[in-house]
Amino acid sequence: MKSIILLTALFFTCFFAQAQANNENVSLEIETAQVEMVQTIETNDITEPTIETENTIEVARLYKNKNNRVIKALKFTTKLNRAKLS
Repeated sequence: MKSIILLTALFFTCFFAQAQANNENVSLEIETAQVEMVQTIETNDITEPTIETENTIEVARLYKNKNNRVIKALKFTTKLNRAKLS
């Protein structure tokens, strides 16, 4: 109920504030400027370094963490870890 009253009061306050705004005629002067288009082309002689690889097949195991097996082993649960009901 409070929120409805607050929103209606806010709406009417904003509405009446806009209705009382001055409606003076404001004239704006617009300046125009001419800009010449120039076509430029820049060339970069940058060579990308290439890496030479041999034809060997190697498989690497990727883990999210460095000590993934240790962290997994330390996450064991016991009865003492459970929450106690008071």
